[in-house]
Parts: sequence; C-alpha cells; structure tokens
Amino acid sequence: MMPEPTEWDARIPRWLRPRAALWLGTRVGKLTLTGLGELVRVQIFDRAMTLAAQSFTSIFPLLIMLAALIGPHYRERLAGVLHLPDSSERLLQDAIGGSHSNAFGVAGCLIVLLSATGLSRALVRSYLVVWPVEQKPAGAAATGRQIGTVVVLVVFLLFARVLTWLASLLPAPNVSGVLVAFVADCALAILLPWLLLGRRAPKGPLLAGGVVFGLMMIAVRGAGAIYLPRALQSSADKYGTIGLAFTYIGWLYVLSFCLLLAAIVGGLISREFLTAAPADEP
Repeated sequence: MMPEPTEWDARIPRWLRPRAALWLGTRVGKLTLTGLGELVRVQIFDRAMTLAAQSFTSIFPLLIMLAALIGPHYRERLAGVLHLPDSSERLLQDAIGGSHSNAFGVAGCLIVLLSATGLSRALVRSYLVVWPVEQKPAGAAATGRQIGTVVVLVVFLLFARVLTWLASLLPAPNVSGVLVAFVADCALAILLPWLLLGRRAPKGPLLAGGVVFGLMMIAVRGAGAIYLPRALQSSADKYGTIGLAFTYIGWLYVLSFCLLLAAIVGGLISREFLTAAPADEP
C-alpha cells in the first residue's frame, strides 16, 4: 500500500506520485528541490527588483556626474555605453551640455557618492541572506567598501567597450569576445561580494558563483545585444524618456536576478561538490 500523501505530495496527481518520489530520491531531484527552496527563502524576485531599482538610482547619477566632470569630448562615449537611441542621445547631450565640474563641486560629488551606496547596502543584505555570513560589516571601513563597490561597477561599465576593442584584436574575434566577456563577468561577480564582505565572504560559494554568473551572462549578453537597442528605441518612440527608464529598470532586473541566482547556485555547488565530507568516526 502507498503511504498517505503529505500536503506537498497531495498536489501531484496520484498516477505521477511513484515517479515523483523516485525522482526526488535521486541526487538531482534533491538538489533541484533544495534549489527551489533556496529561491523561496532568499525571496529572489523581490530582492532582484530592489537591486534593479537601487542600481538605477545609484549608477546613473554617477554616470551623469562623470559626464559633467570629464568634459564634452567624452560625453558621446557615455551615450554609447548606455546604448541610447539617437533621439535620447540628443536629449542627454542637451541635458548635460551646459554642465561643468563647478556644477557639482566637492560637496555635490560626495553627496552623489554617498547616495550611490544604497546599491552596496542592498547587495550586502542580499549576500547575507544567500550565504551564511556570521557578522555584518560595519564602521568606516564598511562605508569605504560600499563606495568602492559602486565605483568598480561604474568603471566596469565604462571599460566594457575597451574590452570589446581588445577582443577584436585577438584571433577569432567573435570567440575571443565571448571569452573576454566571460572572464570579466566572472571577475565582477567575485569582486563585488569580496569588496563588500571582505574575509567574511565564503571562498567556495564566491568562486563557484562567479563562474556560474559568467556562464549565465554568455546567453544574457547575446540576448541583450539584440533586445536592448530595439526595446530602448521602441520605448523612446512610444513613451519618451520615462519609457527609457522603465526599459533600463527591466533590464537591470534581469541582471540582478542572474547575480542572485548565480550566488545561490554557487552556494549549492560549494556545499554539495566542493566541501569535503567529514570522515566517519570509528
């Protein structure tokens, strides 16, 4: 006789329960079930939306501040980094065309930098939930790490085209471009939690999560190269500037989701495959 179904088993059709029980008894089934449980525990959808919103309100003001500080010769590069359509690119040039370094000043730059740490704090909260970190970073050193993390993100965005140019000089540019982007994405996913958590960041999940994120971004970058320019142009034509904002937030949500998912999968890989099992006591 079959045992009485549990509350979870009762949702599965009776004819499928034996196969489901057999599959859940395998290692792949257990890992899948554990992974789904981790997604629910971390609340990945809500946290990804929080990271996307914080990224939009933290990184874009920094980019605009840099455009005002570095002068008009480099503002076209900023529009290229953001993949703006022609109409929106002219809007950006008009918005910051009269700006100069005195428009911000030291106090203004500090305010923008400190405001941008909202993204870093949201990342810290997410990593503390995903990984078993004992103590939350605090104090002046933690603030410095938070500022450094946002600066690293901005530098990564600005030098993305340099990486593309370097890849074009290598043999087989298409393959080289994918490999260079993979290494850069892995490095970014490893560097961010290391900067925020320092020695508290668990090494196994950190490295495994970085590799998983790099693999995810191979597909995401390919899809984004096709989707993002068209979506931005369509949003700008239909809704103007506000349409661009919603499109960017949607794309940042995808990237944030991938970053959190990679951290979760990295933790599972480290726990199941990289951590040595303790020896049995006699």
